[in-house]
Amino acid sequence: MIALGREAILAGYTVQFTCATTLVAGLAKAHSERRLDEKLLALSKPKLLIVDELGYVPLEPDAAHLFFQLVSRRYEAGAMLITWNMSVAEWGTADPVVATAILDRLLHHSHVLTFPGDSYRLRAKRKSGLIRPPAGDGAPVGSASLRPVTGGYEHQPRS
Repeated sequence: MIALGREAILAGYTVQFTCATTLVAGLAKAHSERRLDEKLLALSKPKLLIVDELGYVPLEPDAAHLFFQLVSRRYEAGAMLITWNMSVAEWGTADPVVATAILDRLLHHSHVLTFPGDSYRLRAKRKSGLIRPPAGDGAPVGSASLRPVTGGYEHQPRS
């Protein structure tokens, strides 16, 4: 995430990075202080808004509505790069109508990248011997990896 943001900056784009919990808390605070429009405007300015760890904490109905307002404001006006720990089919909030509206805007014009297997943190722990690797090589059949190449990364399916 940070590397992609850095590359966007080097290419001349404005970028803002935030964790989802910080973002939603900031939106809720701005709403309670009657400054939501001001906050949404500020979050709409960067060409790329990176939101990390969206799926790790379920969005309560009020938070989902606030996040929808942000997504709606940025829709077709600026890019969003979002990470979450579940498939798009599993994503949701306490309000399925709001979840559908959010996903409708996020997925239009988007590229969804799925990275199966262990995170780099778990791989490092396995490599150091602090935790045991799963049966096999640790990569599920059909999973993929990214291999550095000049100018970016190349997708490499595993067999």
